[in-house]
Amino acid sequence: MKSEFSGKVVVITGGGGILCSTIASAFGKRGARVAVLDLKVENAQKVADKIRLEGGSSIAVSCDVLDKNSLEKARESVNQAFGSCDILVNGAGGNNPKGTTSQSHYIKADELSIEEGLKTFFDLDPDGIRFVFELNFIGTLLPTQVFSKEMVNKKGTCIINISSMNAFRPLTKIPAYSGAKAAVSNFTQWLAVHFSKAGIRVNALAPGFFLTEQNRSLLTTSDGSLTERGKAIIEHTPLGRFGNPEDLVGAIMWLCGGTSEFVTGVVLPIDGGFSAFSGV
Repeated sequence: MKSEFSGKVVVITGGGGILCSTIASAFGKRGARVAVLDLKVENAQKVADKIRLEGGSSIAVSCDVLDKNSLEKARESVNQAFGSCDILVNGAGGNNPKGTTSQSHYIKADELSIEEGLKTFFDLDPDGIRFVFELNFIGTLLPTQVFSKEMVNKKGTCIINISSMNAFRPLTKIPAYSGAKAAVSNFTQWLAVHFSKAGIRVNALAPGFFLTEQNRSLLTTSDGSLTERGKAIIEHTPLGRFGNPEDLVGAIMWLCGGTSEFVTGVVLPIDGGFSAFSGV
């Protein structure tokens, strides 16, 4: 069956990751030509191969979202293989332990502790925080600069950024990531207004808690049971579970499709009700 995405060129940064690889596969199944961009091209290649095995059209492209020259070379590769971009998904992002505190609250005794690896607010590394802001915010801005040039005044184009539930209400321990994702949400709204006369809609997904390789050890133990942090998250998620990557598919297809043509500047929570729950 022909899909409204048939023939569309979809570019996905961070496409080798768990969440974005699922998004890439979903577009491939709907007839889009999918360019999977990732710093680790071997991960991107696995995703592209899977899409082709499923009957779709896809290429893997090595790309550093913090290097404009790398992005421009990636755009050339996409143009040669598929043509100009129709849908850009800015999926590259992540956290860094150097921007993370050990405790959720300030405890004076921690300042005198000799525990190895204990990190208080006062120990946060500016370089780690800078890395998180650059990866999430600059890593969204630069790909948009490079790929949106060919999207201007092209019918049916849109940009999807990946924000986070942290942007709505910052989580304990991860100030750098929360702040960086808040910047992505703000940028999404700014860009939606900026491109409103150019025919490019700009929206964002704000995933809640999804188990990925990045956070698995924080939320589950080696035997699969929940850590204390994992338990707290489930207790504050009305639907009572972590998200599955497939839970993002319906939302992103709606935001990129023809039934949402009057929707721009939206940051859509995909969080099992976490943002709606007061905790009591």
